[in-house]
Amino acid sequence: MLIRPATGADWPSVWELFRLVAAGGDVFAYDESTTEDAARKLWFDPPVTCLVAEIDGHFAGTYYVRPNAAGRGGHVANAGYMVAPAFRGRGLARAMCEHSLGTARRLGFTAVQFNFVVASNAAAVRVWEACGFAVVGRVPGAFRHADLGFVDALVMHRAL
Repeated sequence: MLIRPATGADWPSVWELFRLVAAGGDVFAYDESTTEDAARKLWFDPPVTCLVAEIDGHFAGTYYVRPNAAGRGGHVANAGYMVAPAFRGRGLARAMCEHSLGTARRLGFTAVQFNFVVASNAAAVRVWEACGFAVVGRVPGAFRHADLGFVDALVMHRAL
C-alpha cells in the first residue's frame, strides 16, 4: 500500500469514488446532487490537503485534511476518508486514518475532529475509536439514511 499526495491527475478517480459513496446514502452527508465543483472544493482544492491510497498501483481510496474552522478554530483539523468498494475490508480506512494523524501534525494542527460520523456506520466508529478518537457529541436524527431513515450523527475528537 502506498499513501501519497494527490495530483491533478488523481481528481477523476477521487470524483468517481465521491459520487459512488455519496449516492449510497448510508455513510456520507453529501448526496448524489453534490456538484463536481462543490466536491472538489470540499475534498481536493486548497486549503485542503488531499492524499490517495494505492494498492498494487491501483487507486484504492483517498482522504483529506483541512482546517475544521477558520480563525481561532484553525488549529483543529477535519478529515474525511473514502475507500473504493474493491478494497474494503483490508484495513485501508485505519491505515489512512493513522496516516492522516501524522499529516495533520506535520501541517501544525493540534487535534482532529470529525463533525458528522453516521452512528449506524459501526465499522467506521470502531476504526476511529481504535485510532484514539472519542465520541464527544451526538446529534439526534441528523442524518437521513437511505434505508434506515433518520439516524444520529456523532462528533468525534482526538488530540494530537
